[in-house]
Amino acid sequence: MSHNTFHVALSVKDLPAAIEQYRKILGIEPAKVKPDYAKFELADPPVILSLNLGGEPGTVSHLGIRYSGTGEVATELVRTKAQGVAVREQPGTTCCYATADKFWVHDADGLGWEMYTLLEDAEVHSVVAAPEEACCSPTNAQQGTSQPQAGSSCCSPAQNAAADSSLVQIQARTSCGR
Repeated sequence: MSHNTFHVALSVKDLPAAIEQYRKILGIEPAKVKPDYAKFELADPPVILSLNLGGEPGTVSHLGIRYSGTGEVATELVRTKAQGVAVREQPGTTCCYATADKFWVHDADGLGWEMYTLLEDAEVHSVVAAPEEACCSPTNAQQGTSQPQAGSSCCSPAQNAAADSSLVQIQARTSCGR
C-alpha cells in the first residue's frame, strides 16, 4: 500500500525565528533550508511542513497531499476531474526548490490544495517557460477555470523574474505563500 503524506505550507515573516521555534516544537531539524523557504518532514504522523517567507505571517498558504508516485497523482487527477472540480495541472514543474508532478484545486472557501509527487530536489526556487506561469501559487487554479490568471502568481514577474530568451528562472525573494 502506498504511503501519502499531508502537506501544510505556512507563511512566516522571520524565517530564522520560525525555523528555530519549529525545531523546538517538533524536536527535529529541517530537511531543507533556503533563504526564503524551509521544510520539516515528520514521520509520525506523516506531515510535510513548509515555511514560506512572505504572505500574511501566521496563516496557512496552502494545504496538500504528497503521493508516492506520478501514477497516484494521475489517478487522483482523473478522479478529481470526473467530479467536476476545476484543476490546474503542472506536470514536471519546478517550484519551492523541488521538481514535481502536480495539480492544484481549491476547496469551497478558496483554500488551495497542492496534489503532487516529488520527482527531485532543485537548486532554484522556480523554473517556468513564461513569467505569468511563475511558481507554485495555488491562486492560479481559480474555481471554475483551469487557465492561469496573469499576474495572480505569488512569484509574479514584477517581483522575481530574471528572464532570458528561452527560459525564466525565478530566484524568489518572497515565497509562494500568501
